[in-house]
Amino acid sequence: MRDEDRADPRPVDVDDELDAALRGDEAGEAQPDGSLVDDVAALVQDGRNFVEAEIAFQKTRLAFAANRSKSAVVSGLFALAFIHLALIALVVGLVIALTPLVSALGATAIVVGALLFGAFLMLMRMRNSTQEIGDAFGNDNPEGGE
Repeated sequence: MRDEDRADPRPVDVDDELDAALRGDEAGEAQPDGSLVDDVAALVQDGRNFVEAEIAFQKTRLAFAANRSKSAVVSGLFALAFIHLALIALVVGLVIALTPLVSALGATAIVVGALLFGAFLMLMRMRNSTQEIGDAFGNDNPEGGE
């Protein structure tokens, strides 16, 4: 009976183990097929491969992050533009809504005054925040020495 006619041919590993057993080699004992220098050279080469793969991965990840950051910034700018346009529409709507109650000039003055008051409050908050930042980085030594 030929090998290719067998229904369940033996795997090559089994044949190798049988041959090793017939020669008297112990099972599971690895035969040295290289020197220590070859093993160290292979280890160094594997290390280089791993470093190159890691660098390539980090470059890809950085490119992905840059692409997504660009998309996020553009989306944020468009969102700010839409908010700005909505606030303009709100201001115009307030002027139109107040016109029947007070004159057009009075409605404009009320809306502009409210906006200037809001801007003043925001400037005061900004000044306080920047002063707190300055105090945090200021000289903590009361003697004035370095």
